[in-house]
Amino acid sequence: MVNALTLLVGSPRLIAAILATGIGGTFQYGFHISVLNSPSLFIKELVNRTCIQRYDLFLEPWGITLIWSFIVSIFCIGGLVGALCAGQLVLICGRKRCLLMNNIVAIASAVMMLTSERAMSFEMIIAGRFLYGINAGVSLTAHTIYITECSPRRLRGMVGVTVSSFVSMGKFFGQLLGLRELLGTKERWPWLLAFSGLTAAIQLLALPFFPESPRYLLLDKGDRQGCERAMQWLWGSRSYDSEIEDMLKENVALRGGRSLSVLELVFRRAERWQLLTLLATFVTLQLCGINAVYLYSLEVFVAAGIRPDQVHYAALGTGLCEVTTSLACFAVIENTGKRILFFRGYMAMSTILVLLTVTLNLQGQVTWMPYCSMVLVFTFIFFFSSGPAGITASLPGEIFMQSSKAAAFTIACCINWTGLFLIGMLFPLVVDGMGPYSFLIFLGFCSFTGVFVWLNVPETKNRTPLEITEEFERMHTKGPKHEFGKQGHEMIRTVLTTKL
Repeated sequence: MVNALTLLVGSPRLIAAILATGIGGTFQYGFHISVLNSPSLFIKELVNRTCIQRYDLFLEPWGITLIWSFIVSIFCIGGLVGALCAGQLVLICGRKRCLLMNNIVAIASAVMMLTSERAMSFEMIIAGRFLYGINAGVSLTAHTIYITECSPRRLRGMVGVTVSSFVSMGKFFGQLLGLRELLGTKERWPWLLAFSGLTAAIQLLALPFFPESPRYLLLDKGDRQGCERAMQWLWGSRSYDSEIEDMLKENVALRGGRSLSVLELVFRRAERWQLLTLLATFVTLQLCGINAVYLYSLEVFVAAGIRPDQVHYAALGTGLCEVTTSLACFAVIENTGKRILFFRGYMAMSTILVLLTVTLNLQGQVTWMPYCSMVLVFTFIFFFSSGPAGITASLPGEIFMQSSKAAAFTIACCINWTGLFLIGMLFPLVVDGMGPYSFLIFLGFCSFTGVFVWLNVPETKNRTPLEITEEFERMHTKGPKHEFGKQGHEMIRTVLTTKL
């Protein structure tokens, strides 16, 4: 860990790139997941006032709830649209330019949010949420690909964790700024919803000073000189020969092939186990029970003696716990490795879900049981943030080759957005029907994925995508394994001595 941190500290421009891409990248996704909790009453009031003023129609509570549900869920629909477009955008426009253009969408949405109340139009909030969804859907892919491709192999795992760290920070800031002491008031809530315009503007101003990702320049554009300049700018004046050689080995293995479509990747046998890994981890990320734990945390806090009007401050503590744990994962991942963090995280979460089911059923009978539930809530968030949450987002960028990466991120993000939408629509019904026993459903997903990763996924720490692909093949293919052979290595030596 010390060596990795020393290497990172010695690359201040790479740190600046992490901050610049994160603030306008996955931060936006996390922020819009949590930000609507605070101004919900004010937005519902605006919906009713708009209908009365425009149509002379006083909405029934069910009508307001229906419109409110649409405002919440339209973000996921926009995210799915953005995710479907992102794979092609990062290939055609490049990673950096895609991020830059994406900020314009967020700024346009912020203007709609800021003027919605003055215009007496809840439709502007719906349109703004849809645009915010597109922005978040594109940034989940573009930010993750760009920042992992900008990092040297030794730091790829550590830098990849920052993707989820900014998601956690976004959630926390959505909770923090939504406090009534800050922007969560009747007068200031439009500024709260428009806050993402500020973070987008920061990235729009800062990102032009950074280079395109080295891997994109070399493998997709064939620009070796541009790749070397980008490496020198980001990493300082150290040797890049081994990094370039790794990329060229991958290029030889791909035989200069074009980028694959989603359908081609689905039917590609050579990366079948990588695709199964992606499906298992991203489905379980949504179905691991974290949403249930956050929902029941409010009940637990009230049962532990916290006044209902003070519960949102305690909820802020859960967001802070997720942020700090994500940063702890950033510090230890290079020593521990992703495979063990996955397995340990999901197995610990499975155990906690069982214990939570027991304590929630007993908290009305035993006076001290709510405190046990509170400890379990924070422990669950700890293992979630230090394992699956910190690793899953950047996983497609590590286990897939360059030609498959954009398609893999498209599949992963579509799973993420579809799961988020379904959880939002169906989860309340599951909880109403099963109560605390709903945790047993999530227990099955956590246990299965923990065992699946342990048995079928190789360690990715300090390995290139080509090495990981070969390790997948060694684990799951009987008979002769893929080797470059003398001809392949001769091709690599030839390319290394030739300017592309």
